[in-house]
Order: sequence, then structure tokens, then C-alpha cells
Amino acid sequence: MKKYLVKILSILSILTFVVMISCQNKDTKEIVVQEVKKSLPTKIAAPAPSPSATLKQKVGLTDVSITYSRPGMKGRAIFGNLVPFDKIWRTGANKNTEVTFSTEVMVGDKNVAAGTYALYTKPGKNKWDVILYSASDNWGNPKEWDDAKVVASATVDVIKMAMDVETFTITIDDITNNSALLGLLWENVYVGMPFTVPTDKAVMASIDEVLSGKPNARAYYDAAVYYNSENKDIKKTVTMIDKAIEMSKENPQFWILRQQSLIHAKAGKTATAIAAAKLSLALANKAGNADYVKMNEDSLKEWGAK
Repeated sequence: MKKYLVKILSILSILTFVVMISCQNKDTKEIVVQEVKKSLPTKIAAPAPSPSATLKQKVGLTDVSITYSRPGMKGRAIFGNLVPFDKIWRTGANKNTEVTFSTEVMVGDKNVAAGTYALYTKPGKNKWDVILYSASDNWGNPKEWDDAKVVASATVDVIKMAMDVETFTITIDDITNNSALLGLLWENVYVGMPFTVPTDKAVMASIDEVLSGKPNARAYYDAAVYYNSENKDIKKTVTMIDKAIEMSKENPQFWILRQQSLIHAKAGKTATAIAAAKLSLALANKAGNADYVKMNEDSLKEWGAK
């Protein structure tokens, strides 16, 4: 009888263990299923109809950054249809387009402080109004337009292009040391808003500071090149480039000599311009720099060198 009871208890223990394992497996399966459900993605990975873009460009010493969305024509007529004439347009798609300047700039006769602005436009058949708006956190156009938030605006001509541009595009064009155009292209239209940057003031301050210390040949070279590019005092320009040549005479460089030749020619010093160009040509040939070889050869021909 005792052996029989022990056998019964053993069987019951085994059954209890099996039931417990089954329950645990069931619980584990339910947990796994719940975790899988939690980890399933909820958003479809698909391209945006109007993909976002960021343009970065340095103009002079000013960093310009533009963030915008780029709609496509997709067989639609754009200006005067999808984008009505004479109404404020978000100038892109989705969130309003943002323009950021790292320094103060000038649009028309208005000073625009460094910062981020919304870019709006009012397209017309022949002219557009291009507007910088201080509130840059709108989704598209502001719910209520506030003229007090217009920081600057410019009325610019429409230029018709010979071909269509499928995707709305913003560019920075016609870059100089002190200015550029903020260009807008879509369909067969281009408009460009001019703006200026305070490069000259900053560069002249830097030149004065560096040259008043212990300048090296590169400092004199950089100063001379800037003076020459901006058509500043030619006598000072000659003095600075000659100083750069004097300080680097132990290791003459063809690109510095090239600038000396151009500056001397501009100052009417043809003989010394030719001498500098010949030496620059010889060093460029030795260095295997075909671009400088051709530039020097062209200049020597222009100046009547023999």
C-alpha cells in the first residue's frame, strides 16, 4: 500500500511540473507576442512628395543657410494656377522656407540683423515681391499676416527661361565678395533677390590688425589680393605684394609672382609685370601646373613680352 501511494504521488508531481511548464510557456509566448506587437512600425517608410533640402553658401564672410521643401510640377501649370498671382506664397511646400544669415545683411535699403527669417513671396506675371518675415515658425503662411513682422522686401523682375525646371529650386547666384542673389526657380520662371553683406568692413579691420603686428609673407599677399580684387589704393596694393615677394624670396612661389605681375600691370608697371610673369611661368612649368603656365603665357603675349 505504501509503495502504491508513493507511485501515485510521483505521478502527481510529474503532472504538476508539466502543467507549470505549459503555463510558463504560454505566458512566455504571450509576452513575446506582446513585444512583437509593440515593436511593429507604425509609419510607412516612403519618400516625401516634396522632399526637404538645405542649401549652405558663404558670401564674403557671411554664412547663408536655406532650409525648404521642394515640390514638383508633376504635369501641373504652376504660376497663375497652382500658385496664384498677387497672393502671399509660402515659397516651397510644407513648413515655411527659412533663411539664416550669420551676420547682418542688407536687402534694398533695409538692414537685416543676423538670424533666421521666413521667406515669403508674392508672385506676379512680370514682377515678384520677395519678403523676409521675422516669425519663422509657421507651417506655410501665417494664419494672420502682420506687416510689422516684415523685416525687408524687394520687388524683382521675372526672367522667363527657355526650359522648365521640374522641381522648385533655391540658389545663391552671382556671388561677389560683398553681394549675391537669392534665386528662385520653378516652371519657366527665375527671380533673384539681391542682398549685400558687410565683407569690406570686416576684411579691412582684419588687414589693419594683422599688418600692425608681425605680418608674414602670406599676410601681405592676402592683403594685396583683396585690395586688388576690390580696386582699392593701387600704390598700397603694389607695396603689399612687393613686400610678400621680398619676404618669400628664399622660396619664391609662382602664384605669388602671378599676382605681382597682375598688380604691376594694373599699376602701369609693364616691365616689372613681365619680369614677374616670366619667373612665375618658369616656376609653374617646373611644378607642372598647366593652368598657371597658360595664364602667364597669355599675359606675356597681351603685354607684348619678347
